[in-house]
Amino acid sequence: MPEKKTTASASTTQAEKTTKHASEGTGTGNRRRRTTGGKSKQAASQQGTAPVKAPETASAAKSSKVDGAKRRGRKPETSNSGTTAAADTGEKNQAASSTTAKTSTGNRRRRSTKKQPAEVRKPPVRIIPLGGLNEIGKNLTVFECQNDMIIVDCGMAFPDDEMFGVDVVIPDFTFLERNRDKLRGIVITHGHEDHIGSLAYLLKTINLPIYSTRLTLGLIDGKLKEHGLSGRVKMHEVAPGDTVKMGCMSVEFIAVNHSIPGSCGLAIFTPAGTIIHTGDFKVDFTPIGSPMIDLARFGELGSKGVLALMSDSTNSERPGATPSERKVGQSFDSLFKRAGKKRVIIATFSSNVHRVQPVVDACVKYGRKLVVSGRSMVNVMTKAIELGYLNVPDGLLIDVDLLGRYADENIVLITTGSQGEPMSALTRMAMSDHRKVTITPNDFIIISASPIPGNEKTVTRVIDELMKLGAEVIYEKMYEIHVSGHACQDEQKLMIALTKPKFFIPVHGEFHHLKKHAETALSMGIPASNIFIGDVGKVIETDGVDMKFNGVVPSGSVMVDGLGVGDVGSIVLRDRKHLAQDGLIIVVITMDSATGTVLAGPDIVSRGFVYVREAEEMMNEAKRVCREALRSCENGKVRDWGNIKTVIKDQLSSYLYGRTKRSPMILPIIQEV
Repeated sequence: MPEKKTTASASTTQAEKTTKHASEGTGTGNRRRRTTGGKSKQAASQQGTAPVKAPETASAAKSSKVDGAKRRGRKPETSNSGTTAAADTGEKNQAASSTTAKTSTGNRRRRSTKKQPAEVRKPPVRIIPLGGLNEIGKNLTVFECQNDMIIVDCGMAFPDDEMFGVDVVIPDFTFLERNRDKLRGIVITHGHEDHIGSLAYLLKTINLPIYSTRLTLGLIDGKLKEHGLSGRVKMHEVAPGDTVKMGCMSVEFIAVNHSIPGSCGLAIFTPAGTIIHTGDFKVDFTPIGSPMIDLARFGELGSKGVLALMSDSTNSERPGATPSERKVGQSFDSLFKRAGKKRVIIATFSSNVHRVQPVVDACVKYGRKLVVSGRSMVNVMTKAIELGYLNVPDGLLIDVDLLGRYADENIVLITTGSQGEPMSALTRMAMSDHRKVTITPNDFIIISASPIPGNEKTVTRVIDELMKLGAEVIYEKMYEIHVSGHACQDEQKLMIALTKPKFFIPVHGEFHHLKKHAETALSMGIPASNIFIGDVGKVIETDGVDMKFNGVVPSGSVMVDGLGVGDVGSIVLRDRKHLAQDGLIIVVITMDSATGTVLAGPDIVSRGFVYVREAEEMMNEAKRVCREALRSCENGKVRDWGNIKTVIKDQLSSYLYGRTKRSPMILPIIQEV
């Protein structure tokens, strides 16, 4: 019995010590409780009893003492000293708990109020689009940082229906000419006309080095030769994966898929951060003659942090993904079978080398000779064969002059004109204006392209004219004979997901294309405040923290008409439009220079207004109006010829509009004697 009592007392004493020790702990209480518990177990095992678990509160200690007293057969102690001790213990525990809680709360408060390190603002980068926004074609973007500028692409656009007589449209280079000392070079993403078409016009005024892939440089060299610039411009060949240092910025070329070999996206490394420019791209897992788009590199750049993504918006309104180019090759094979003994004529983009290779393969398979028509098509195919991008067996190609020596069933003619261009080979064939090719009912014509926005009417007109001549015409809506070279919505989402940009700038397209692409980016989690739809000449500036619009620069369109560059402006176009709509009236008068007396006339010449022989009565009345105008000037003693011309124009215009509801251009000519 004494041994049991001693054991119980020892256990109780150890528990009280343990309780006191635990109540004094604060921040390291858990570690102390684990250590104390271990000592209790060790002491108990040394005395040959079961280990005693240390109670964590005063009430637990008190309960242990009561239980011990009951086991010894005595009443539990309820003395004042015991009560006071218990109260003291409880107060100490409450104080310790309060201190622990306050310490924990203070730590949380200090953590929550601790300021995050502010983002560092870096030297600002200015993105200056001089073309390619809110329009199709004419792509040109300038990147400026500190005292350095880089030009990305330098393309042209086709004239619209309002640009009478204009051959091509190029960007306004005024801003570049004013900053020529800052320019470090031109980077070209690929060899399509809307990206290289205006290079020769720029290089005539500013000589800059060009950086691009092999086929693109080959096509550029051909253009420079046409303008007498061959050998005067430094051209540097690069490959996907190469990086070029250009002032305080550097540019990495990244392989992408498009409808021409050698297409690249760009990673532009600036002091403010990395800007990715996709160029024209799509995702093709089974491309023809080119590597697959380097999605891994885009993802790697995204994991490191991308400041801004500038992404191709051309197909932003199309859901899904763009089909592979290989589908077109399969369609060609089935259509060649269907053609039978007919002559096959294929119209496509001259630069679409990927599209030409399946045609070559089909010619080999079905034993047909290949004829190339159209200057641009000949130039591109010659360069592609020379550089190894096209595999054409010897003897397959024949000259267009030799067409008459072969039966229709042995011929395939590939030509330009898929966009209905007025001077293209296919359009001249449709209008029976081609000197060497005549369309007959024995022709099987494949238009392997989709109309560029704005060209739908001209393409439809060409198709109608070909059908009127009896030819069988196959176009995109009927068969899979064309796939786009641009990314649809799923591919655009993939690019955003891989690069994870802070800011997003849709490029390459009209406003509705840019707007739809912006909505896609918004659906991918990019805040609306971080999406910028730009405009030509409108400067976008970023310092790595914020992005904003910051001013405008000189910009616009320059019309090229023949050898004249920029001499056709809005006034000339207005006059051409006026002439096209209402025609011209010329009034010729001969006057005495001394007295102002009318010696001959007025005579009236009409061009594009009315046929004079069928409107003699109206022409005679017009002459009478002119004579009355001259008489009023004579009575008013008006001798200034400028004023006399104005009076004639006003009165004759009023008369003609009253008779015909038309306002022809009126040109008075006064000859003095």
